[in-house]
Amino acid sequence: MLKNITLTTKIAIGFILIMGAYPLLANEAWIAIGTTFLVYACVAFSQDIILGRAGAFNMGHAVFFGLGAYTTAILNVHFGWPILATWAPAVLVPVIFSLILAGPIIHLRGDYLLVATIGFNIIFLQLLENDIFGLTGGPNGIFGIDVINAFGIEFFTQTHMYYLAFILLLITLFIMRSLDASKFGRAMFFINKDDVAAQSMGISIRFYKLYAFALGAGIAGAAGSMFAVQYSAVSPEAFNFLQSIMFFTIVLVGGSASLPGVLIGTFIMFILPEIFRGFEEARYLVFGIAMILTMILRPRGIWPVKFGNIPSFLKKESK
Repeated sequence: MLKNITLTTKIAIGFILIMGAYPLLANEAWIAIGTTFLVYACVAFSQDIILGRAGAFNMGHAVFFGLGAYTTAILNVHFGWPILATWAPAVLVPVIFSLILAGPIIHLRGDYLLVATIGFNIIFLQLLENDIFGLTGGPNGIFGIDVINAFGIEFFTQTHMYYLAFILLLITLFIMRSLDASKFGRAMFFINKDDVAAQSMGISIRFYKLYAFALGAGIAGAAGSMFAVQYSAVSPEAFNFLQSIMFFTIVLVGGSASLPGVLIGTFIMFILPEIFRGFEEARYLVFGIAMILTMILRPRGIWPVKFGNIPSFLKKESK
């Protein structure tokens, strides 16, 4: 039975078991870091849908992450909504804004789309810092976000937040695997490989790229809501342009459209700096050199997808 399980599946099972047992082995500080890893991994996967699968150069992904976080914070702090009631809006608001923002520019290619999404991130940050409608708290952000309360139980410890983030990651991984096996995933694969050929086959490039933006924004919004509850506060600097660069880089360093690659990229970009925090400024010098060497030696990412081979879903259809 075990002989029929692929290496990737074995690695996935091992990862899930290790992450599931992680809080039993770590102290509270490292559990908090682990929670952040899980949340950022969800955001990185949502970026991978847009960049790695649909091939759209989105450099403003922190906007959707921030919209989810601020939606939860505003509804809870200013309007008294319980945290659980804010989760649906935290997903829907980024989805709606992704369609509004990406709709007019989705036809742009490569660098042009990248520059346009950078502009969105800058505008978003300015709106937050200028306390739009008196709701965002300006540069200081919003504090005092409640804990999650369900069935009379308060989820307030780091371990509670860790397992909630872990469940969110499992849901995200399920969505990613389902996407790859669906007609939407097949269409994105063809668009990413050659959008002209895909269009000649009758695939609507505009529709599927907008679908990728909406799905990616929804997952990022859910992660943003979790992020806001974890820290009981949100502030503009957590969703600035540098964060968008980090999510963009994770996909490139780890490997586009690669689930293990995105997890490795998240670990390198967010966890390694925490491990070497004691070295302060020197850690970023070493970190930068390591990134350059990685892109020189592994230009397709640390764990790339072998696009030269026929994907499994195409093999099944060709039989």
